[in-house]
Amino acid sequence: MSAKPKPPEKFPDPENLRAVLAYNMRFLRVARGWSQEELAHECGLDRTYVSAVERSRWNVALSNIERFAVALEVEPWTLLKPPLFENQCKI
Repeated sequence: MSAKPKPPEKFPDPENLRAVLAYNMRFLRVARGWSQEELAHECGLDRTYVSAVERSRWNVALSNIERFAVALEVEPWTLLKPPLFENQCKI
């Protein structure tokens, strides 16, 4: 049995789009109770890619942002929008 996914621990720098994307993806993934592997499966991507994106290691193609958004059932632009309040960090 795998461990319960944990939400992001740190509020992202609103001027760092990779950090904002990473935060939003992880926040939404954990809210659904999905592992990185489950999100990767829903997107048709590799789990290691999801992990790298959630760690702000890679730039992400727009087509993959769209894949993440479809899987997470949000508009693609919302993945790049910084959270407005630090209390949005909590699930």
